[in-house]
Amino acid sequence: MVDYWPFIVILVAGWLATDFWRWLGVVAGNRLQEGSEALHWVRAVATALVMAVTAKLVVFPTGVLEASPLWLRLVAASLGFAAFLVAGQRVLVGVVVPLAILGAGLLWL
Repeated sequence: MVDYWPFIVILVAGWLATDFWRWLGVVAGNRLQEGSEALHWVRAVATALVMAVTAKLVVFPTGVLEASPLWLRLVAASLGFAAFLVAGQRVLVGVVVPLAILGAGLLWL
C-alpha cells in the first residue's frame, strides 16, 4: 500500500504558503495608486532583479554559451541595448540584435 500523506502535506503546505500572499496582493493591489511611491519602489526592485539575473547570465553563463568569450557576450549585450534604445525601446529589436551578433561572432570565431 502506498502512503499518500507526504504528498498531501506538501500540497496543503504549498497552497497555504502561496495563497496568503496572493490574497494579500489582491487586497494591497486594490489600494495602490499607479503613481504611488510604493509602486515606484516595487518597479525599481523588479527592474534591478531582472538586470542582476541578466548580468549573471552574460558574465557567468552555463551550457554552450560558456564556451563563448566574455568580450563577445559583453559586446553583444551592449550593442543590443543600444539598438533597443535607438529603435524606440522595442523589445524585439533588443532581443534579435544581440542574438544575431552573438551568433555571427560564434560562427566567425
